[in-house]
Amino acid sequence: MSAAPLTADSHVGFHALIVRPDDDDPEVVVVGRSEIGEFIELPAVYGDAISLLGAGLSISATEERMAAEQDVELDVAELVEALADLGFVRSVNGQPLPDPEANTPRSHFSRLTERHVAWLFSRPMKLVWLLVMGAALVTLAMRPDLLPNYTDFFWGDYVGLTVLVNTVMMSISISMHELMHLTAARSLGVPGRIGFGTRLHNLVVQTDVTAVWGVPRRSRYRVYLAGMVWDLFLMATLTLLVAHVAMPQPVKAVLQALVVCVLMTIPFQLQVYMRTDLYYVLRDLLRTRNLFDDGLAYARYLLARTVAGLRRRPAPVADPTTGLAPHERRATRVYSVVLVLGATISLSFFALFGVPIAIAALVRALLAIADGFNGGPVLLALDSGLLVLIEGGIQVLFVVTFIRGHRHWFRRRSSADRSRAG
Repeated sequence: MSAAPLTADSHVGFHALIVRPDDDDPEVVVVGRSEIGEFIELPAVYGDAISLLGAGLSISATEERMAAEQDVELDVAELVEALADLGFVRSVNGQPLPDPEANTPRSHFSRLTERHVAWLFSRPMKLVWLLVMGAALVTLAMRPDLLPNYTDFFWGDYVGLTVLVNTVMMSISISMHELMHLTAARSLGVPGRIGFGTRLHNLVVQTDVTAVWGVPRRSRYRVYLAGMVWDLFLMATLTLLVAHVAMPQPVKAVLQALVVCVLMTIPFQLQVYMRTDLYYVLRDLLRTRNLFDDGLAYARYLLARTVAGLRRRPAPVADPTTGLAPHERRATRVYSVVLVLGATISLSFFALFGVPIAIAALVRALLAIADGFNGGPVLLALDSGLLVLIEGGIQVLFVVTFIRGHRHWFRRRSSADRSRAG
């Protein structure tokens, strides 16, 4: 903390802080600052001390009030020091402290406020969404021919053009998926930021809504599930359009291809061994704070212990779950098994099928391009070139995103799990 030294008479000014009771323990409060996505848990008495400091009491006056009213002795100066290190303290005796918000990426669509979007999550709108989905299910029951089929993806004769159009449509759908996460967060007064990320071998678009820790658990589910609800609503709407609205057959074919594209994203969310939307739902249902990182740390511990056992040596590291609450420790240990198995299976399938298919497609496309230069079909060569550009661009973007996401690997991380719904 670079400001005037704290004294018993010092007065402290805070940034706008969230101080709310913990979801599970009434003796604990969650304290955080949404703008920088930093949250901690403290004993409830410290929350009371923060309130007194924010009301204008000096450090000594706060200690005296806490001793008189709650019969506790607190080192309030030490508390202020810790809060200042987290970026929660705005000033000491009127002198401003460095603000980490200046180095924090700005939230997207910052002018979008709760009053603009809260209606989307009102009961009447939820009823509309359910009615549309129900109508689509009835339509599919009466028209089984409209059930999605993998052949719907290939609506054109040229694969490159088909992939290009489907990729554009899919990009728009994914953008709306992420925008729904952001909109749901804004309906709760929580900022967010949309960007690219990587999960195992997957390039993803994700919404950083870490500040959602500032709202009660039951409200966080809205943010986590908003994207998937949008996907279901979109598929239902497209199905109803194809079934009941007169339109040219090529247009229907493209809309059915979009249904397949959106449907293909749903299984990805079930892969909770990565930070998918349903991972965050699972994390909160299990009442854990950082399930992924804790599970990964426990898996590494088991590996180190196994290797040490084979070498007949003591384990080089301690069990990282010993400091967790009993329910969280059990959940973390089980999840670590799911994490390792899921990641192993996913990467194995990618290595056995994904990579060979990508290489074979690239070779065929390059041969078609070469054939076009030697008098072969020009349109086929152009179509193959388009396919190479699209897939190559995606892979380049994956590599760039991966490098950017891991360049600060050793930087200090927050103890709270950063929520990036995708």
